[in-house]
Amino acid sequence: MSSANGTTLPGDPPGGRRALAVWGIGVSVYFVAVIFRTSLGVAGLDAADRFDVNASALSTFSILQLLVYAGMQIPVGLLVDRLGTKKVLGIGVVLFTAGQLGFAFSPSYGMALASRALLGCGDAMTFISVLRLGTRWFPARRGPLVAQMAGLVGMAGNLVSTLVLARLLHGIGWTAAFAGSALAGVVVFVLLMLFLEDHPEGHEPEPVPHQGAAYVRRQIAASWREPGTRLGLWVHFTTQFPAMVFLLLWGMPFLVEAQGLSRATAGELLTLVVLSNMVVGLVYGQIVARHHGARLPLALGTVAATALLWAATLAYPADTAPMWLLVVLCAVLGACGPASMIGFDFARPANPPERQGTASGITNMGGFVASMVTLFAVGVLLDATGDDYAVAFSAVFVLQALGVTQILRLRGRAARRERDRLVASRVSSVHVPA
Repeated sequence: MSSANGTTLPGDPPGGRRALAVWGIGVSVYFVAVIFRTSLGVAGLDAADRFDVNASALSTFSILQLLVYAGMQIPVGLLVDRLGTKKVLGIGVVLFTAGQLGFAFSPSYGMALASRALLGCGDAMTFISVLRLGTRWFPARRGPLVAQMAGLVGMAGNLVSTLVLARLLHGIGWTAAFAGSALAGVVVFVLLMLFLEDHPEGHEPEPVPHQGAAYVRRQIAASWREPGTRLGLWVHFTTQFPAMVFLLLWGMPFLVEAQGLSRATAGELLTLVVLSNMVVGLVYGQIVARHHGARLPLALGTVAATALLWAATLAYPADTAPMWLLVVLCAVLGACGPASMIGFDFARPANPPERQGTASGITNMGGFVASMVTLFAVGVLLDATGDDYAVAFSAVFVLQALGVTQILRLRGRAARRERDRLVASRVSSVHVPA
């Protein structure tokens, strides 16, 4: 643990080069998972042609993938708390690599759906594991920055999808591009098995005896009772999904079909979202690590800016929005991912080490549930309105309003509970026996 002023308390991991090397292996697994997760974002129009499906059926790819991902978060959190990072990450790599390969060779829409579901299952096991790895290897005061750095590496994976996979797809074709990318899963699996360790020597967690369903219920209930866990979930819910929906599926069709841009120009704007995410992630991580009170203003400010830019773009009084407005929109969407990471900075201090995986799983559900709902709503509204993107993307405002309401409702209780824990932590550190 650490105090709010950054001093290290008893029991903190040492950090250092060894921690960075081990964490780097774990985060490389997450990097590959994000490449596979977002690969459909640059292949959406190709997938519609390949499988001869409409907008609703196309959105089902991403919805099913996110449904599996979100549904797996609490089970994965429990597995990480019980089995450790290495085993869970290993299972995840096998699953998401198999899913990517299956998608490459799918001859039908049904098999492609099954492959995306398998990919989502493996992907679900990565981020929670990487967060747990960070808490086991780095001092707690580094938590916000380490989490933001993990998110930044994930967005680098998105960048690979946008720049590299998109070109491979249109250069060597569907099967070769997706099957070739699956080789990255094999590489990180070998690195994981050879070099990753769950924790530094001397910092082994207390063994958890097998307690069956009763233990699972207690872990979930105890995490959920913490206002900080629920606040983290709603912050993640409200901040992440606008950029996720844009990058995962609907950004390319919106820019090409509604805004009349070429695929190349649309790809550059998607790249801008990713680059903005990486820059803002570094800034947010530093701010939150130094000024814990900035967490909620940053999150709510990002929500407000996103809503404002979407409203200006969708309501622009012309057939298409000007390029400068689309550029600003994409730059602001880049802040959504870093803002969603702030959710974990509410859940982390609210839970003891033995519940970190479970609490992170609950928090991580938020943005993916919101993304899943929005992906579905946009697809249905596009089909119902004859591809009216202004109406379809209005779903964003509904979910933002719901999320902000819940954040404002929970913020007071979470702050009081966190202050109480900090006082108790300081008192216990003063009385640690020599």
